[in-house]
Amino acid sequence: MTDAGKISEGSSYDVVVIGAGPVGENVADRARAAGLTTAVVESELVGGECSYWACMPSKALLRPVVARADARRVPGLSAAVQGPLDVGAVLAKRDEETSHWKDDGQVAWLESVGADVHRGTGRLTGPREVAVTAPDGTEHRLTARHAVAVCTGTRAVVPALPGIAEARPWTSREATSAKEAPGRLVVVGGGVVGVEMATAWQALGSEVTLLIRGGGLLPKMEPFAGELVADALREAGATIRTGVSVTALHRPAPDGPVTVELDDGDRVEADEILFATGRAPRTDELGLETIGLEPGSWLTVDDSCLVEGTDWLYAVGDVNHRALLTHQGKYQARIAGAAIAARAEKALVDTAPWGAHAATADHAAVPQVVFTDPEAASVGLTLAEAERAGHRVRAVDHDLASVAGSGLYADGYRGRARMIVDLDREILLGVTFVGPGIGELLHSATVAVAGEVPIDRLWHAVPAYPTISEVWLRLLETFRG
Repeated sequence: MTDAGKISEGSSYDVVVIGAGPVGENVADRARAAGLTTAVVESELVGGECSYWACMPSKALLRPVVARADARRVPGLSAAVQGPLDVGAVLAKRDEETSHWKDDGQVAWLESVGADVHRGTGRLTGPREVAVTAPDGTEHRLTARHAVAVCTGTRAVVPALPGIAEARPWTSREATSAKEAPGRLVVVGGGVVGVEMATAWQALGSEVTLLIRGGGLLPKMEPFAGELVADALREAGATIRTGVSVTALHRPAPDGPVTVELDDGDRVEADEILFATGRAPRTDELGLETIGLEPGSWLTVDDSCLVEGTDWLYAVGDVNHRALLTHQGKYQARIAGAAIAARAEKALVDTAPWGAHAATADHAAVPQVVFTDPEAASVGLTLAEAERAGHRVRAVDHDLASVAGSGLYADGYRGRARMIVDLDREILLGVTFVGPGIGELLHSATVAVAGEVPIDRLWHAVPAYPTISEVWLRLLETFRG
């Protein structure tokens, strides 16, 4: 160990991974499985955003919300679950799922696969070179013989509004780690983070107001998804205002309420305000300028996640802006890890569509579940996306409530299913489900879309009776007429 501020001798590895979230962990795992020596650099907690401030804590908050909502729709059980949630127990479970924001277990896992963990901030200093500044100020140089993989993810974007600094707004991190429910919560943004956190905190006792610039919720999904989720949020007590933008914030007292000014002249007062208005890549301090790239930019890659214009730099996960989802980033990591290993061995690299070294699903079969009540889930293209891409398609819809399994699942079940059929090839380009309990139904749709399973063959995939999955048969019957 050297004195603070001094540079220690360098270390050489086959692969250096910057960022130890789920994506970086998986790149390291695949590289080590191929016999490549691997270093992983992490400036915060090993396990990344997903483990501590996103997927895991948010779903821990939402699970009891959705379970109670489902139970309230079951005769014989509904009367027993009319009371409020035990907020303390919910938050304690959330804390357990985040390992109380300690990463010992994840560090141990990385070390168990043979990767070296370097604590500190990683910065490129040239081709295949990474400088790591440790918390004590010491600097260590790492050299990669074959590849550097940037897996630094994204950060929440907060708009530059008058009064924003004094207002101390929540981002997704504060929303998932808060120690108590605010009395009044304003949520700005109607995407996944906005609707999930509105669902969670409304159920945990907050009075929630959603402010949406556009015309509805979940704008990247089929329109009916946002409509059904909005209906449920309103019924739960939330207020949703569309077509409005925040112009300024006021919080005169640090522990006092925040006043939100809107472009229509109205004002809303709250105890906390959450901005769920987008993400930006964590590349500002990455040293991209040392290799001719722009700091703060998204990194453009090919289907093997190799950064354009290089033969050694990979950008994997959210930082490449292909599909900002943990599971999709882990998929890219498996692809990139295999590609790094193949190129290191000077073996054939198969980047043809659906090849071993091509993240084709990023374009054709990205699955996502929104854990609201009702759940919304989709894979592949929406109708609008398919039409914009020039496909000759037909949207086939079915009321999920008409399936026998839905009636058994809950009284008053409301939901909808849609599949987008490519009429030239008679395969599915996309599927969307909205309704209680449909999250686990999505993988069947993902297999159909990613596998390009012909409609004629899907006809022979018989859904069990009486399950919600029987909607597949109803969709195919509707298509056939």
